[in-house]
Amino acid sequence: MVGLYAASAACVFVLTVLALRLLIPKLRSMKMGQKILDIGPRWHKSKEGTPTMGGIAFAIPLTLVLVAAMLAAPALDVKINLPPLLLTLLLAVGNGAIGVVDDLTKFKKKQNEGLTAPQKYLLQLAMAGAFLALLRLYGKPDTSLSIPFIGFELELGWFYYVFALIFITGIINSVNLTDGIDGLASSVTLVVAGFLSVIGFTYRLGETALLGGVTVGATLGFLVYNFYPARVFMGDTGSLFLGGIVAGAAFMIDNPLCIAIAGIVYICEAMSDIIQVGVYKLTHKRVFRMAPIHHHFEKCGWSEKKIVFVFSLVTLIASVVAYLGY
Repeated sequence: MVGLYAASAACVFVLTVLALRLLIPKLRSMKMGQKILDIGPRWHKSKEGTPTMGGIAFAIPLTLVLVAAMLAAPALDVKINLPPLLLTLLLAVGNGAIGVVDDLTKFKKKQNEGLTAPQKYLLQLAMAGAFLALLRLYGKPDTSLSIPFIGFELELGWFYYVFALIFITGIINSVNLTDGIDGLASSVTLVVAGFLSVIGFTYRLGETALLGGVTVGATLGFLVYNFYPARVFMGDTGSLFLGGIVAGAAFMIDNPLCIAIAGIVYICEAMSDIIQVGVYKLTHKRVFRMAPIHHHFEKCGWSEKKIVFVFSLVTLIASVVAYLGY
């Protein structure tokens, strides 16, 4: 399993770096640059025009290498539970496709708003529903929720699917919100992917180790061009694709709450946005200087590098906690 994991991760890394070397000039020539909202930090205006939609440079290599690894696994005597891995890949690709449509709509409108929030959420909800229906058919027949640390299985009945729909779409949009400064979503997801790899090797879950490995390769390869100062952004194409991987992985390891712990930064990003909007509507006052929370720390004087380092460190600590509670 180690050989297939390492080879797959290395292939995705190399292909991502090579794809970006070709894609960035192409995106520049097509004038597919990022539009910066006026309400954002004023120093972000210097980023306007940076090529975006770069997530396609890791989404395609990851998909191709993962499929190739699935086909090669039997010959290498690597045991992989294919249905949940394939369904997770389909969830990621489906959400990545939503991201492509959203990014292209932004370029067509020449603004930072693509699909409307209801349009995007309904599409994500449809993807999540299809994922759960197929998972029910091929993988998870029970409706219990594993509670970390205490080893208790909470039977939710039909409400399990309500929870799962909210969880999947919530995680996907949380990853999307995390993609707000150079290298943040890539770095945090790199750590979460490492957590998945460790879970996979520890418990001999070949499919989880493999998914973690290719995601490590993809995010590491993208960081070569996305770390501050970023030469390319992943756009919704990349962040929704990665969100699909993280959300799908929660059901691959049959422990969504552990993924919520490891992905605490994603959760904090989303909750800060919800709190900011909710409180402002009720009181016309702001809890944070700006939401999501990474912008709050920017407004407090933190550099982008410091935010990425601290948020990644928090993710690493949370991942250790999640591992202990798995």
